[in-house]
Amino acid sequence: MPLGLRSKKKDKSKETSKLVESEAVIPAPATPAPAPAPSASRLQFHTQLAHGSPTGRVAGFGSARELYAKIGEAFGIDPAQIMFCTLNTHKADMDKLLGAQIGLEDFIFAHVKGQRKEVEVLKTDDVLGLTITDNGTGCAFIKRIKEGSLMDQTKIICVGDHIETINGKNVSDCRHYEVAKMLKDLEKGRMFKLELIEPMKAFEKLEPRSKGGTLQAAKISRGRETLRLRSKGPATVEEMPTEVEEKAIKKVDELLETYMGIRDIELAATMVEAGRDKKNPDEFAVALDETLGDFAFPDEFVFDVWGAIGDAKQGRLE
Repeated sequence: MPLGLRSKKKDKSKETSKLVESEAVIPAPATPAPAPAPSASRLQFHTQLAHGSPTGRVAGFGSARELYAKIGEAFGIDPAQIMFCTLNTHKADMDKLLGAQIGLEDFIFAHVKGQRKEVEVLKTDDVLGLTITDNGTGCAFIKRIKEGSLMDQTKIICVGDHIETINGKNVSDCRHYEVAKMLKDLEKGRMFKLELIEPMKAFEKLEPRSKGGTLQAAKISRGRETLRLRSKGPATVEEMPTEVEEKAIKKVDELLETYMGIRDIELAATMVEAGRDKKNPDEFAVALDETLGDFAFPDEFVFDVWGAIGDAKQGRLE
């Protein structure tokens, strides 16, 4: 993902200073030590299966994959059966999806695989109208269906459905951006077949088919601190994102949908974090290569993300 100058990295210079022997060193006034943050490994969260179950507790996880394993242990189910989790609601509400952060008081509802279904569709438009996301463990599902689109007219396809196969090819272990590209590359004017799995339901139906998730609508914490899940490295307890960061994350999530047909709050938050202390787009692009090199983002997208972060810092985003 070359952006010209960013292939050259500057070594940080080390500055040293010496004290004159005759000078006395005056110690700084003592300041009270800050209260220790709660250990991420000791935090406990209440959880239920969204279609109905007793309440369980999970702890000691640092990523979505580890969380699903803990939920599987709590309820005696295969973690691979978990499609996604929502916070503080048992409904398959795409505005309440568990993302990169969990409020320390949030209640986790796990949505497991339910009924299988298949559909054949004639691709009459270049754009299908689907926005894809995933749970971080190889389960891509539909987050939004654009109103009036080709897929909106195919009523068997619903928000929350896991896309299992495309024309017989199993895509269960593919990331959301890979599935979105496969759908985009389907030939116009030809039939294609999807095999889907819907979330197991109790009495409530899914949210409206065209509803999409936004960070603004999805308040990720009721307290000031959150547990930040990471795909690489341990989870950490952090302060909630600032208003500026929330606006930047929301805009980057929208750019992900525009460029790649996906929604991913965790990915957007990681990108905003990567650009937090960068001075120019080349430094930002280097940081993205180091943390998210697998995505191979196009240069135009990187510049737009950099611009969105700058707009948020300057107060130009609503």
